[in-house]
Amino acid sequence: MKKIILLVLVVVLGSCQKKEEPIIISPNLLHQSIDKVTEIMIHDIFSPPVASRIFAYPNIAAYEIIAVNNGEYKSLVGQVTDLTPIPSPKADAPTNAHLSALIAHMDMSRRLIFSEEKLTVFRDSLYNIWSSQNPTEFEASKEYGLEVAEHISEWMNEDNYKQTRTMPKFTVMSGEESRWQPTPPSYMDGIEPHWSKIRPFVIDSSEQFKPVPPPAYSMEVDSPFYKELKEVYDISKEITAKGDTSEEIAMAKFWDCNPYVSVTYGHLMFATKKITPGAHWIGITKIAAKKTDSDFDKTLYAYTKTSIAMADAFISCWDEKYRSNLIRPETLINQYIDENWKPVLQTPPFPEYTSGHSVVSGAASTALTSIFGENFAFEDDTEIPYGLPVRKFPSFAKAADEAAISRMYGGIHYRSAVEVGVKQGRDLGKFVTDNLNMKQESQLATTE
Repeated sequence: MKKIILLVLVVVLGSCQKKEEPIIISPNLLHQSIDKVTEIMIHDIFSPPVASRIFAYPNIAAYEIIAVNNGEYKSLVGQVTDLTPIPSPKADAPTNAHLSALIAHMDMSRRLIFSEEKLTVFRDSLYNIWSSQNPTEFEASKEYGLEVAEHISEWMNEDNYKQTRTMPKFTVMSGEESRWQPTPPSYMDGIEPHWSKIRPFVIDSSEQFKPVPPPAYSMEVDSPFYKELKEVYDISKEITAKGDTSEEIAMAKFWDCNPYVSVTYGHLMFATKKITPGAHWIGITKIAAKKTDSDFDKTLYAYTKTSIAMADAFISCWDEKYRSNLIRPETLINQYIDENWKPVLQTPPFPEYTSGHSVVSGAASTALTSIFGENFAFEDDTEIPYGLPVRKFPSFAKAADEAAISRMYGGIHYRSAVEVGVKQGRDLGKFVTDNLNMKQESQLATTE
């Protein structure tokens, strides 16, 4: 009997003294978290500029934690406008940097979306797993992650976003034929007319990469502007005549990325929801990170650098959109050429010049090239959930070129808007990558 009691005591004491295993945070958990946020953003219908802000701040919060703990990566303090050092973790706390980074990312994301409960369910499922694995490490890491999220949130709240929520709507002026006006079928107001007032991350101001003006408005048939308008119409007629075999239409649909497409059946109107241009490039970032089997830190680095470049690209692009206030092809074609014509894609509700997708694609592709290399071939399966097949690209730059020209094939942009736009994005992207000293790119080029 005594031997049995002694054996029980040994087993009990041994179990009490069992060492808690460290919590392992894989890059896949980061991918899953960002995918969940993207899914919620689609549900909540955020505009492309606002969506870029939702990607950037959570990535920065998580990245700063990694930069404190990994000597290969450098803090963004002093490189990104007005960012101050995050708090240091408690010296005696068993903090897991990857766990804290992911928690900070989720908490920042929660603050930026509408449907918080959807992210809370996802977060809590992970919390339950981590707290059962190692409650001591989890609680310390959670406390630190939330502390950093609060610090980044205070910085974020000074970026003028809240102020722009109360600024007046875009006013459509009569008597100016070249000025943008709402387009069919829902005739929505111009979105985010004050986005140029958002504090940029790396660029000096919204006007730093101000593009050349669009061709002067003229309906004279020999004018450069009219020729570009007629080109949109002629190409549209040509490619739609091909039907399902049109490669140009396939491009246009693949890069549509319109988060709110109005569909009308009789008196019924509803929206089909899709990802934004920024979300598409975030998806490409995930593809590149997975293909290279990047660890958690490099994966986060790629997401952060790319999202910063895109956020500044939207600020730059929207600055020009509401400066030039150029009318869309659909309006003029219906008025002067063919009243029954419709573009392949639904015209988005904001001015034409420059093309937002072109600018953002130029910036994102430049950031990704600086990380993964110039001839990084990949298969883009980002649009599979929306019923579109995989498209293959030999490089990020070629993908950006296709994204840009797809807007003209879609009938929503003139040639100048896409060609000047992708250059605007690339110039901005180069400035961002040249001025963000996050990691030695020369080392990446030789080791990746």
